Amino acid sequence: MFLSVFDMFKVGVGPSSSHTMGPMVAAAQFLDLMRASPFKFAGLRASLHGSLAFTGVGHATDRATILGLAGFHPATYDAEKAEAVLAQIRETRSIQAEGLPPLHFDPNADLLFDYGPALEGHANGMILKATDAQGDVILQETYYSIGGGFVLTAAQMAQAGEAKSKPRADVPYAFETADEMLAMALKSGKTIAQMKLANELKFRSQTQIDEGIARLWQVMNDCISRGMEGTGILPGGLKVRRRAKGIHDALLAERGLNMTAPHTINDWMSLYAMAVNEENAAGGQVVTAPTNGAAGVLPAVLRYYLDHVPGASVSRIADFLLTASAIGGLCKHNASISGAECGCQAEVGSAAAMAAAGLCAVLGGTVKQVENAAEIALEHHLGMTCDPVKGLVQVPCIERNGLGAIKAVSAASLALRGDGDHLVSLDVCIETMRQTGRDMHEKYKETSLGGLAVNVPNC
Repeated sequence: MFLSVFDMFKVGVGPSSSHTMGPMVAAAQFLDLMRASPFKFAGLRASLHGSLAFTGVGHATDRATILGLAGFHPATYDAEKAEAVLAQIRETRSIQAEGLPPLHFDPNADLLFDYGPALEGHANGMILKATDAQGDVILQETYYSIGGGFVLTAAQMAQAGEAKSKPRADVPYAFETADEMLAMALKSGKTIAQMKLANELKFRSQTQIDEGIARLWQVMNDCISRGMEGTGILPGGLKVRRRAKGIHDALLAERGLNMTAPHTINDWMSLYAMAVNEENAAGGQVVTAPTNGAAGVLPAVLRYYLDHVPGASVSRIADFLLTASAIGGLCKHNASISGAECGCQAEVGSAAAMAAAGLCAVLGGTVKQVENAAEIALEHHLGMTCDPVKGLVQVPCIERNGLGAIKAVSAASLALRGDGDHLVSLDVCIETMRQTGRDMHEKYKETSLGGLAVNVPNC
């Protein structure tokens, strides 16, 4: 199994990788399908199903779908231009996409939220249609947004089975389980990061990998910095006030007082994570890690390492991210990173496992200790539901990322105190997450039909 670090970590736009980035990517793919078709198109329609319908407005799925059909892509998203294009579409009831004629599209009539049963393939389903001059559908495709910005058509979903990554036998270390990863590391004498790098080198040069990883960290770190300066109320109607700047200012003020309690370091970790997720909630640029809803955990732990751990070095950033992406790939391949499929254990839980593994690796942990760190972090997120209030990626998501970062650091520290031997393996933990997600009631899987979403007033 091979999933590139650049697939696991993707530059995108908030608030959701599965509900914002995924639909935008799907719409872009549908445009390509239309461009390759001999038919003459005159209009567009779209329907959102399952979790994409239930929390679509709060997650900006409607906006993302429309903008995707207008040619926008998460990696190159321009917020100012997007607002102008949306206004034009609403006014003209028409979409102009490059390489296609003007296409009739009335957002109020041609974008349907279907609150019935989810489509068969996945909880996040959408159907895109193109029509002729008479309004008859002449091209149609079903897409599934399976988490982390990954998108599959219905046919691809059937081929991939349970949304698993496609195996690739043309890499030197094609491990599909943590046990295989450990065995390959033992046999080769390589670290997880070294094996992951060897796989990446089959498809990119060392320079491309170095530049790509540097770019990922730059976007992550810039997101933290913007978040620590942002003020005001987050959009969506919950009136959630941005808190990161106030926390940052208070922590800086306390630094010279010699009165700081040891546990204050937890506030720094929470700060970094919350800064990212406040930016995500505001629709800013983030990196999926492995999703937008969990985008703050890993950057927070890496920033904690660089700013607060003696002897930390920027030269280890690549090792951190390569190790983390290997663990994220195992979670995605053998379970899920989608909140709509397995609850928040699949998002913040997977993110914490990835971050714990990355930190343990750069702190000198053995491969067995790294696997142990990931297992500890994931184990103690098992059963976590996804119940966003009002369908917004704000409550409990923002603070949850802070606590996920703290758990990740604690997990890495505990693993480093041992020799790597432990009772519950990472593979068992990932399989337990898959089974728990399968058994979890739909109302706790990103539908906002249960949990905090129904017990907290929405206005």
